[in-house]
Amino acid sequence: MNPLQSLSAEGTSIWLDDLSRERLTIDSPSSLKSLISSHSVVGVTTNPSIFQQAITQSNLYSPDIARHRGKTPEEVITTLTSEDVQNACDILQPIFLASGGKDGRVSIEVDPRLAHDTEKTVVQAHELWSSINRPNLLIKVPATLAGLPAITSLISAGISVNVTLIFSAERYSEVLESYIEGLQARVNMKIPIDHIHSVASFFISRVDSAVDPLLEEIGTAEALALRGVAAIANAKIAYEIFENSLNSPAWDRLAAHGAHPQRPLWASTGVKNPAYSRTRYVVELVAPHTVNTMPEATLLAVGEIATPIRNTLSGSFEEARTHLTALTQLGVDLPLILNELERDGVAKFEASWNDLIAVVAAQL
Repeated sequence: MNPLQSLSAEGTSIWLDDLSRERLTIDSPSSLKSLISSHSVVGVTTNPSIFQQAITQSNLYSPDIARHRGKTPEEVITTLTSEDVQNACDILQPIFLASGGKDGRVSIEVDPRLAHDTEKTVVQAHELWSSINRPNLLIKVPATLAGLPAITSLISAGISVNVTLIFSAERYSEVLESYIEGLQARVNMKIPIDHIHSVASFFISRVDSAVDPLLEEIGTAEALALRGVAAIANAKIAYEIFENSLNSPAWDRLAAHGAHPQRPLWASTGVKNPAYSRTRYVVELVAPHTVNTMPEATLLAVGEIATPIRNTLSGSFEEARTHLTALTQLGVDLPLILNELERDGVAKFEASWNDLIAVVAAQL
């Protein structure tokens, strides 16, 4: 078994955190088909920043943009991104069927400018679900306060959801509850739930990027020793919440109706600090019923690991709590930092979307 196969065998599905027309249409080692074959990729995630880079840095979209003159930039962007996602869904359909719907998934996000508007988020999610019309689609909804009721509404409508921009274990608990409420609503209506899947995208690297500078500012040996532990400890607590939810009577009742767990998905797993191993946000977060979505550079680095990858999450929760307690004792206000990261994450995706609108408008 190579390292990526051993990662998959431990229960962590490997998804690619990128999509572009080049990956879909050009035969190369970086194409989606090649990475499925060579690097055990079984899913794809996208976000507004990924599409902004894909469309603005490629000339493959120019003919389609020209063909859609007379439409608004938003309409053109929706068409372009939906076509890419449809094509990726088609490529991944065999994996979708073989995995019983668990993998072979492709995510597309609602307009990030709707992150604080429940009703408009639900409306656009339905539009994307209907127009893309692929069973292996996931609609991405931000885990804002406005996003929580949208999650419940969409799940109750039978739409599979990828909940994104989760930074805190507390918000993750709310996301999990929103998913369960959506499933329970369908059970109460006596309609099937066994075809619905969901993932909860918990962001990793940005946490260390925010906490480490504070520890360096404190400067004590104790503080410096805690660099690089906040993100993984935070994620471990979220996984403990997930495990506990699967052992609850409420979940047992839903599982009896064919419910599928909302798997934790580790996002933002590209390492930003060059002092850290390029694979740390993968190899330290291995456990059953998880997904790790990786940029290509991280995926390739994991493929070069010399030893098999093993479960590193189960049984590590007490150590995670110890690390988080130590950060608090040093004066690091992690809840405040995580709230700021959520606001910043929404703002960054909105900025990327606005940049893309401007570029497409100029081309039109």
